[in-house]
Amino acid sequence: MFSDPQFWVAVSFFLFIAAIFNPVRKLLTTNLDIQIKDIKDKINEAENLKNEAQKTLSELKQRESEVENEINNLKKDSENRILELKNLSSQKLAQQIEKRKMLAEEKLNKIIRDINFEIKSHITNTSIDACKKLLINNLSDKNKKDFIDSSMSQLKEVIKN
Repeated sequence: MFSDPQFWVAVSFFLFIAAIFNPVRKLLTTNLDIQIKDIKDKINEAENLKNEAQKTLSELKQRESEVENEINNLKKDSENRILELKNLSSQKLAQQIEKRKMLAEEKLNKIIRDINFEIKSHITNTSIDACKKLLINNLSDKNKKDFIDSSMSQLKEVIKN
């Protein structure tokens, strides 16, 4: 067997493989370790990106809910303000109507007083004119003088009291 050249070729092949195996193994493991490290770095980077994206997403969702709450609060505030303004305008309108009603009643009362005064004045003037005509046409000079004297005495009595 030691004389067989195929044996020595096989032994030399195995020795060659054994001699080359260690550096090739180191070279392969170094390359594989570098690739594993790169893959781990990429995985870590992807996880970091994923975590950042989830954090950003949760912040955006939180901000969205805050904005929705703010919008709802603004909507409620505006609705409340609209109701307040509506009530205020209704009150002011009711006050204005009441004031105008009072002014109209006062004007109407003044007009009634003025008309009553004019009617009384007209009646008084007409009565005085009628009395004058009756007295002038129906009284004699002596009756006129007696009437004036009695009127003067009555006037003096009224003035004394």
